[in-house]
Amino acid sequence: MTQQQLQNYAKLIAVKGLNVQDGQEVWINAELDQPEFVTMVVEECYKAGAAKVVVDWSHQPVSKLNATYRSLETISAVAEWEKAKMQYQVDKIPCRLHIESSDPDGMKGIDQEKMRKASLATYPIIKPYRDQLENKYQWCIVAVPGKAWAKKIFPDLPVEDAMEKLWDAILMTARADGEDPCKAWDEHNENLKKRCDYINSLHLASLEYRSSNGTDFKVGLIDEGRFCGGGETSLQSIFFNPNIPSEEIFTSPKAGVAEGIVYSTKPLSYRGELIENFSVRFENGKVVEVKAEKGEELLKQMVSMDEGASMLGECALIAYDSPINNTGILFFNTLFDENASCHLALGRGFHDCITDFEKYTQEDFTKMGVNESMIHVDFMIGSEDMEIVGVQKDGTRVQLFKNGNWAF
Repeated sequence: MTQQQLQNYAKLIAVKGLNVQDGQEVWINAELDQPEFVTMVVEECYKAGAAKVVVDWSHQPVSKLNATYRSLETISAVAEWEKAKMQYQVDKIPCRLHIESSDPDGMKGIDQEKMRKASLATYPIIKPYRDQLENKYQWCIVAVPGKAWAKKIFPDLPVEDAMEKLWDAILMTARADGEDPCKAWDEHNENLKKRCDYINSLHLASLEYRSSNGTDFKVGLIDEGRFCGGGETSLQSIFFNPNIPSEEIFTSPKAGVAEGIVYSTKPLSYRGELIENFSVRFENGKVVEVKAEKGEELLKQMVSMDEGASMLGECALIAYDSPINNTGILFFNTLFDENASCHLALGRGFHDCITDFEKYTQEDFTKMGVNESMIHVDFMIGSEDMEIVGVQKDGTRVQLFKNGNWAF
């Protein structure tokens, strides 16, 4: 990792990730792990034309103390200043950048039931603000190394070596290790678009998944739905890349239409704890059984957060022979692990996975089958022998994946 590569990465985030426009505000959420790099990103945002850049710093150990010592009543409250802050974002529509670096085990041991109850209390207050912002603004999630995260991935290395190795992996998978990362992302987006265009031309009614690990699963698709991938365009007609890295082609399936069982192929980091070696079984579109070697109670809690938490909000297709999977690294971080191979997501679906989504109301989306929930949690099911078949409305079967990779 060189200083120039870091500068290129910062520019990529501002120019291709957020695509900051003249006069826009930018809000950044970041841990205290990489203040020098965050400073680079702030400067690149200003160079791109930002009128104002705000950094909201956080520190996971403090977050854990707050979760531990605050009462349920206190942690469930949304203060007036917090509501004013959310209203300000609705009014200004700033770009939002999330820089991840936290310890995958950093919240282990907290009272998860208290956190569940707090989320149930705050969600109805936060949701109206979120709904007003949906699809209107540019947002991006990226990552930088944190010491605890690096040691989790590379436990046998000294911390500084582990940090350097994680930097190298992040820059490589983000396509930010070459001379012109912005050009690399233009080419990558074009390739993802071609795959989307082909799958959308098939007008699929369902997807069928099978793997030797026991996955045997079928999910229905929405008639008006579409597959998306790579960059997105906001309702302000601004193109941006919400995830760096990203390898997925995804859609929101039809809520309530899913049968069978899927087995995880990577751990799931949820609320700062890991759920490992688990399975999820569906009947009539809903989760009816979950099993896990580690974190089973947390998984059960997750799928019962609300009515939509037990149904699917996303089906994502990623080749097993992906740049992220080929590193051989288990990142213990959803941003990377979800882009290593195929995944599903329980909970909220995406309105912009509906063709001409800007024309429809929330009631319309619900009727079409876009799932609604307070959660959206991705979990990985891709394997080296995964077979995925798309079924068209007339029953024609089209091979999409063979031996874990694209069949076209």
